[in-house]
Amino acid sequence: MNAMHSLLTLLAHAERERDAALAAMRQRQIEQRNAQTQADQLHAYRRDYEQRWSREFSRSGGIAIVQCYQGFVTRLGEAIAQQTRVAQLAAQRLAQAEAAWRESELRVASIGKLIGRRNLALRAQESRR
Repeated sequence: MNAMHSLLTLLAHAERERDAALAAMRQRQIEQRNAQTQADQLHAYRRDYEQRWSREFSRSGGIAIVQCYQGFVTRLGEAIAQQTRVAQLAAQRLAQAEAAWRESELRVASIGKLIGRRNLALRAQESRR
């Protein structure tokens, strides 16, 4: 029965690890979703900004306004590129967290199966007696 107690302790530990991995994966999902949403919002903002200013340029056409516009669009493009990298990194972290969770889930299932086999073996031994 000491071996069974050890297995149950191991199972409890593996379940705690699995639960922690699941919590980490869910946090990474939230982070990835937020980063992607922000990147999408920046893209939409740039599209709206470009449309609005293209109408303004057709009306007034001042050089100073064009230079300000180009400078802002350049900085906005850099912000979009940076946020896209953040979103990609968040997606990679999410993939790693999902892999860790799947691994811990498999470990819990394996230990559970081993406990089940040990219980069957103990019952068979008891019935032989």
